[in-house]
Amino acid sequence: MKSLRFVYLVLLTIGFWLSGSPVSHAAGLLIPTDSGLQPLTIQEHHVTVVIEDGYAITRVEQVFGNPNDSKLEAIYSFPIPEKAAVGEFSYWIDGQPVTGEVLAKEQAREIHETEKQAGRETALAEQDSYRTFDIAVYPVLPAQDVRIQLTYIQPAHVDSSVGRYVYPLEEGGVDEQRLAFWTYQEAVEERFSFNLTFRSSWPIDDFRLPQHPQALIQQLSEQEWTVSMASDAVMAEEGVVDGSAPAAVHRLDQDIVVYWRQAQGLPGSVDMVAYREQPAGRGTFMLTLTPGGDLAPITEGRDWVFVLDLSGSMEGKYRSLVEGVNKGLSSLNPEDRFRIILFNNRAREITSGFAPATPENVKRFIRELENTDPDNGTNLYAGLSLGMNSLDADRSSALVLVTDGVANVGFTEKKDFLELLKGQDARLFTFVMGNSANRPLLESMAKVSNGFAMNVSNSDDIAGKLLEATSRLTHEAMHDIDIRFAGVKVADLSPEHIGSLYRGQQLIVFGHYWGDGEARVIVDTRVSGEDRSYATTFNFPETAVLHPEIERLWAFAKIEDLQSRLDYFGEGADLEQAITDLAVENGLVTDYTSMIVLSEERFDDLGIKRLNKARVERELLARQERALQGVRDNRVDQNQPMYSNNRASHSNGGGAFGPWMLLLLLPLLVRHFRARPDSC
Repeated sequence: MKSLRFVYLVLLTIGFWLSGSPVSHAAGLLIPTDSGLQPLTIQEHHVTVVIEDGYAITRVEQVFGNPNDSKLEAIYSFPIPEKAAVGEFSYWIDGQPVTGEVLAKEQAREIHETEKQAGRETALAEQDSYRTFDIAVYPVLPAQDVRIQLTYIQPAHVDSSVGRYVYPLEEGGVDEQRLAFWTYQEAVEERFSFNLTFRSSWPIDDFRLPQHPQALIQQLSEQEWTVSMASDAVMAEEGVVDGSAPAAVHRLDQDIVVYWRQAQGLPGSVDMVAYREQPAGRGTFMLTLTPGGDLAPITEGRDWVFVLDLSGSMEGKYRSLVEGVNKGLSSLNPEDRFRIILFNNRAREITSGFAPATPENVKRFIRELENTDPDNGTNLYAGLSLGMNSLDADRSSALVLVTDGVANVGFTEKKDFLELLKGQDARLFTFVMGNSANRPLLESMAKVSNGFAMNVSNSDDIAGKLLEATSRLTHEAMHDIDIRFAGVKVADLSPEHIGSLYRGQQLIVFGHYWGDGEARVIVDTRVSGEDRSYATTFNFPETAVLHPEIERLWAFAKIEDLQSRLDYFGEGADLEQAITDLAVENGLVTDYTSMIVLSEERFDDLGIKRLNKARVERELLARQERALQGVRDNRVDQNQPMYSNNRASHSNGGGAFGPWMLLLLLPLLVRHFRARPDSC
């Protein structure tokens, strides 16, 4: 049977990358631009990360100081990590940490303002749409330090046997109103530390932090690793360095990106972790499917459409953008073709149709790009529309859209873009570049087209990520995926709509179950127009108490499903209330809820139940027990493997010059771009 022709759209949204120029803002304390006060200081910033059993737990502890003669409110901001669910926010009152409770956003703000007016201690954690978490602490007394702690959890994905964790610090600077009012105090004056513990069910070959060569990486076993970094002051306290020299200031202006590489030749697998306190109660599970590499290669020539943002916001990044496009075009095969479209207030094409990917054509059009300067606004819709026109129905195509994702001319609503993509035979690949890129818009566009979204940091292996994405076009993909369960009652699956899965990708599914014992799991899909099925049988546990965080992860995934409906259908009071109810029940900070900290007496006075405090204590005990047990094997399909092939990896299809090799070269690439005078 002839393979179905799919159009793949590779959407590359760049925040502030490649050039290395200091145009982005960082995590830090917000200071009114014209306040006339001395800025509050960040005395300490400590990060502790544990990655195990398919998800990551990040705990951030901060100490702020006030050098002024009057009491102030401290407002701290840092970028929202990918799919992060904030479940704990604590503020030290009278020397003791007090855990916050989640309320509807307006209710939490009202209580916070009332407490401030009464002069009582209070703190508030809010989400600023897709951009940042903002934390307000009051009061910070003269010459006094205050301490807060924030904990969030997120799934830990592995792609083509390479895993990635990001501690985001760079704030992309796309919110012009915010930047007009606030400046950032991003320096840690005294103590900074970053400590990561990693435990895996599968053996790990290597660990890398490409932008932080000073990190101390230790392998405890083939399945357990640690990473640590610290300022001179912390190192001196631990006796690692001489503490006689003054402590160096640490700046919070660069993401910390951690990669790990699984051993080669590992089988495709099904892994599961669950949480269920009582046999008669409802259980929650996280199922991770890592398919075997049985997707056949695609060998015909491809068409590439580059749609490049030429608006004023690209000033300072455009020259590096052109350099990146040059490298991309130069790597195409002789049978490939390309088009180049530019957009700012309007869209125009400079190639006059598809051009063969010859060295002469690449040189000609790169020269034309180099002679063009960015200006005006961002008509993202016009550029995307023109790029999708005239695609050849007989050839696989990739559309590479390079932008910051913040549309401000023409059609700008999310629904406009979703409608545009819904009517196309297209698969959208999206690079979400930069911590303040419009992630909800870009990920929704990918979802509605049955494509996928790839979040990328400025500190990432950019070239490796590009190769990883374009390699999706080299093999078949699974489409119209459906998961069925038999033998145990299962419901509330998330994501509700799975769509497609590409070579090397994992599929993570959350759900609830009732009962226990043997269950059969069937995955139905279509590959190149033909039906294909995978199945296995394993047991759901009667009780499982090691992973209470799974309940928050399930709730966060379900909230994402509800938010997607809101994005597509517009405002809906019922959906907003459903999100609020789920967030309050599971202690999550969202667009509709916030976490507030008061004294224990005020929680009692206001009748606020300490539900999240109890949940946090339960999670802390489980983490301590997991640490004592060490590495666990979470594979559940050993007796009846779902896949007969080994999983796709960095070596079986990516070539010798794959993403992992590029990690070795990334510091050289970054130094090259920073050294270029036209990339500033």
